[in-house]
Amino acid sequence: MVAAYLAAWYGTPDTPLYLAPFAAIFGGVAQFMAGMWAFKARDGLATAMHGLWGSFWIAYGILSLAFARSGAPMPGGAFPELGYWFVVAAAITWIGAWGALAENIGMFLVLVFLALGSTLEAIARLSGVTGALQLAAAYAFIISSLIAFYTASAMMLAECYGHPVLGLGARRKGANAPVVTLGGGEPGVIRGQNLNLGPEAPASSH
Repeated sequence: MVAAYLAAWYGTPDTPLYLAPFAAIFGGVAQFMAGMWAFKARDGLATAMHGLWGSFWIAYGILSLAFARSGAPMPGGAFPELGYWFVVAAAITWIGAWGALAENIGMFLVLVFLALGSTLEAIARLSGVTGALQLAAAYAFIISSLIAFYTASAMMLAECYGHPVLGLGARRKGANAPVVTLGGGEPGVIRGQNLNLGPEAPASSH
């Protein structure tokens, strides 16, 4: 939704205010909670990516509301304070994409386009040269979201049916298997990657 606004598919001067609560709750709080559950499940990649972007969207929502409350519009051109945060987000997401390459192509492409969009947005916000640069960033974010929809759908369907339904381009044995399996250790822990679960743990397809 935010990327479509940046791509000028829709919007008015009040649009950032309307987007702020959804960005903060759906893109922020919900995603950050997913990151914390991923930490409990011992999934380092999901913890880092959901934690990073959940925190970012919470802050973005608060920032948008702060500008709205002050009566001043959010800067549309140079905005180095936001630009440097995109530098941080881009750097961590590029490393996440590298890590995702060990899992499957779906997650890798999601993070590559997310990192690319962040990089372009960082350059645009730091230099003040928006226009085509920010438009390219918006389309990179949109492509990332479309691939993310497919990838998340494939993971959910694999879990529901107990076998892969949509391909993800597995990079290692078991990467296309159901993502969530019962694990061992502390109560309620689930784990989608290979662990030594012990003799009492249920067999895993991994």
